[in-house]
Amino acid sequence: MKKNIYKKTGFKEIINRNYEYLLLPVGLLAFLVFWHILSGFYDSFILPSPVTVWERGREFFDRPSLFFRHFFTTLIEAGGGFLLGATIALPVSYFLAKHPVTERLFTPYIVGIQAIPIVALAPLLVIWFGFGITSKLLVASLISFFPVLTTGIVGLRSTNRRLRELMQIMGATKREIFLKLEFPSALPVLFSGLKLGGTLSVIGAVVGEIAGAGKGLGYMVNFARGSFDTPLLFVAIIALAILGIGFYLLFALAEYWAMPWKRKR
Repeated sequence: MKKNIYKKTGFKEIINRNYEYLLLPVGLLAFLVFWHILSGFYDSFILPSPVTVWERGREFFDRPSLFFRHFFTTLIEAGGGFLLGATIALPVSYFLAKHPVTERLFTPYIVGIQAIPIVALAPLLVIWFGFGITSKLLVASLISFFPVLTTGIVGLRSTNRRLRELMQIMGATKREIFLKLEFPSALPVLFSGLKLGGTLSVIGAVVGEIAGAGKGLGYMVNFARGSFDTPLLFVAIIALAILGIGFYLLFALAEYWAMPWKRKR
């Protein structure tokens, strides 16, 4: 009996079940090796090697207050901007999903605002609201607002019509229908928008910082570009990638715990 259990859960079986997790470090290692080889054909000014970038990053880690000052500034701006955008987008998406005529009326304006590049809006918001955190929060909230809004509308309208009618026949209130049917059925689509909006909020915060700021990872990008410090530019880019991945994993974890029926399946 123990031998059969061992065979079923042997090393080969573990590899077959978890190969996608093993591909991540292998792919990262292959990327670093390719990057290191490719950097040998160019000057460090054009393409620094991973070792050069690591050494440049260690200079910041030796002064953690300096690096984390920039990192946490962007984190607060992106996170606060996303919370602001999502807090507005969720009730608006519910209202528009319940009122199709109103949605058709405002859709052209929503699409028009969304079509404007955030790079063009960021300097205007900086002029209006100054170089402080307010303008960065608004840029981040604006870029994360639309994915949450559109997925919220699509998710709420994907509710099974027959189940809604059944609950209405059984005397369920609008609040009960929303909490027990509409909201759970909209969660898969809604979390896609939340994950997209969370990662885009990092872009919004950085664009706002590039438009005008005295600290943040966007400020680091501006400083590195102005001083032709390519290794520092790579350090800032890697930090931004880590921040974006962190937001994505945070909402993926929330999705995992919010939908137990999907977890069981």
